[in-house]
Amino acid sequence: MPAITVDDLSTLPRLAGPGLGDQPRAVRQVTTAPSGYEGEGFPVRRAFAGIDLRDLDPFIMMDQMGEVEYAPGEPKGTPWHPHRGFETVTYIIDGTFDHQDSHGGGGTITNGDTQWMTAGSGLLHIEAPPQWLVTSGGLFHGIQLWVNLPRADKLVTPRYQDLRSGEVQLLASADAGALVRVIAGSVGGHDGPGTTHTPMTLVHASVEPGGRLDLPWDVDSNALLYVLAGSGTVGVEGRPVHTGQAVVMGAGDYLTVAADTAQESRSPKLEVIVAGGRPLREPVAWAGPFVMNTKAEVMDAYTDFQRGRFGQIPAAG
Repeated sequence: MPAITVDDLSTLPRLAGPGLGDQPRAVRQVTTAPSGYEGEGFPVRRAFAGIDLRDLDPFIMMDQMGEVEYAPGEPKGTPWHPHRGFETVTYIIDGTFDHQDSHGGGGTITNGDTQWMTAGSGLLHIEAPPQWLVTSGGLFHGIQLWVNLPRADKLVTPRYQDLRSGEVQLLASADAGALVRVIAGSVGGHDGPGTTHTPMTLVHASVEPGGRLDLPWDVDSNALLYVLAGSGTVGVEGRPVHTGQAVVMGAGDYLTVAADTAQESRSPKLEVIVAGGRPLREPVAWAGPFVMNTKAEVMDAYTDFQRGRFGQIPAAG
């Protein structure tokens, strides 16, 4: 882990260090993600469990899928299911996943690719490993982030963005000790390829043992960090964190992540996801696959789904 990397970080554009008067973001909360299973039985960590929705806004939840080495016949996905009122962002670090939906969107993502699905007014979709991976087995690891849509965009026409690994903006920390992948939003004036309804930023960073990353961050956005693998510290106060822990950061101009000098052998670097967005500050009514503003809107979503208004499952080709 991960699939997309760079041998010589000194060849990449560098992020500037904090400027005079820039304020660091302090650590407000550290939580540990519980483990469970999703879909047909693939393992997940509920990355943001235990964090208040007001601190997550504009996000709803995030799952770390895997990291797991499947034996032949073991890879699993999800059955067909509906969504309305939000976006799913699926980032595959290692492995391969197929996606298909009732509005004609979909494709295969692998090794650093991202599928960005705007459910909007409603659709049906399925995510599963390809048959060849089911047969052979193999490594699978990724995340899925749920991004809320503002009230005005809840019922937009569904859309699918296929973001390939080669499109991701790659940056190095000021000392070239960390690789920063910008999937969406802007970091230090460098833009990622994702187009968002809600202003937000999504980053995957790999910090070398003993390295430090001062990551500039939109002052009007919240900041949530999740440790995919490894150990280190967060914040200028040096709060210890390890695999499977999430951090809610306070206000400020940048956040600091540092990797321990000694890392476990299977995770030679500190791997973190950093997500942040400008809070919507709107009421949230969330039930299963529907994220709306009121309970009545959620009930309408269930009714529309039951009446077949989210489209039809495509015939098998």
